[in-house]
Amino acid sequence: MGALDSLSDYISDLVTVHGKRKKRKVMQTVEIKVKMDCDGCERKVKNAVSSMKGVKSVEVNRKKSYVSVSGYVEPKKVLNKVKSTGKRAEFWPYVPYNLVAYPYVAQAYDKKAPSGYVKEAVQALPSPNAVDEKFVTFFSDENPNACSIM
Repeated sequence: MGALDSLSDYISDLVTVHGKRKKRKVMQTVEIKVKMDCDGCERKVKNAVSSMKGVKSVEVNRKKSYVSVSGYVEPKKVLNKVKSTGKRAEFWPYVPYNLVAYPYVAQAYDKKAPSGYVKEAVQALPSPNAVDEKFVTFFSDENPNACSIM
């Protein structure tokens, strides 16, 4: 199969339709959060997604309410296909805990997140023209570590 795939890719690169080449889709993994209650729901979602063109593998985890689709697909089309089964679906907003730079901010935690996962929250950065507090209080009388020269 590998030789046939590479040969067909080579020929499709050589042959152009009206001087324009088709934009090739990229292999990617789409993760979607879907509420599934039973085996029937799981089977319905899996069959709907696996029937799409370009899908290589479908992984369904009913315990986490999670569907992972790998292949040459567009995320919006996969989401719409899952929604067409009658299930409420959204993109998986969670990342593994160890991949987030600073997961201790309040917005990162969610009651719906599975264990070991947090939401990727944007970390607030100080504005560049804000005066650092340590320089303002350096000569203050209330600061016990203030300059003793004064």
